[in-house]
Amino acid sequence: MSYEDIFNLSGKSIILTGATGYLGKFFANALLEFGADLAILDLKDKELSELCSNLKSKFSNQINSYVCDITNENSVEITIKKILNDFKKIDVLINNAQGNDILKPIEEITLSDWRKTTSVNEEGLFLVSKFVGNIMSKQSHGGSIIQISSIYGILGPDHRIYNNSLLNNRKMGSTAAYSFSKAGIIGLTKYLSTYWAENNIRVNAITPGGIESNQNKEFKINYSNRVPLNRMGKPDEIIGALIFLASNASSYITGQNIIIDGGLSAW
Repeated sequence: MSYEDIFNLSGKSIILTGATGYLGKFFANALLEFGADLAILDLKDKELSELCSNLKSKFSNQINSYVCDITNENSVEITIKKILNDFKKIDVLINNAQGNDILKPIEEITLSDWRKTTSVNEEGLFLVSKFVGNIMSKQSHGGSIIQISSIYGILGPDHRIYNNSLLNNRKMGSTAAYSFSKAGIIGLTKYLSTYWAENNIRVNAITPGGIESNQNKEFKINYSNRVPLNRMGKPDEIIGALIFLASNASSYITGQNIIIDGGLSAW
């Protein structure tokens, strides 16, 4: 048996939600570099169109974009049907879309505020998984579903590190709705992994720790001081796990949560 192409994604049709987000763009480029055909989804029409054009200028793979509100069941159902019609099969789903947090003390959070995060992170992820899983269950080869969680889905945040911390010059913090929803993603991952196992559908999660982007220096120092490797992660450092779970290299792995946190959860 040759292992040369074990991570090759050529011939695989992959759906990526939240494609225009910070991590989404890295994920899209990596999946295409490994040979995948890619359906990119997002609610932001202009940004999605620009991303699609950019990707098509670099890759010859099949790349289609779909504006989709994953919190709307009808929008999700129609979009998934379009993707199946365009690609003829769905091999991998990457649930990467993430809701916007409302940065308030928990005592001031309204139910409407709460749902701005959970409607995407939980309900949207459920809807996309439901429709895609139904299609995968009818395919002889099954498929792979990859959920993107967060370190705050398994650990409580240290609120002290957010003092004087900024992201894109805006105050940073971590909310209860975010932790709640990211923990729920891991729970749903384990549930679906056993529910669809008989259909050869593998369901796994990736849990990144803090990823360096446009945070200010003070936050980067505060966060890094809590990590055994003494730094924040880089987007590229999630790619290995993503390709692994999307490829045949992980054919006997399901129900797992791969934590990429520089050792933070090992303390």
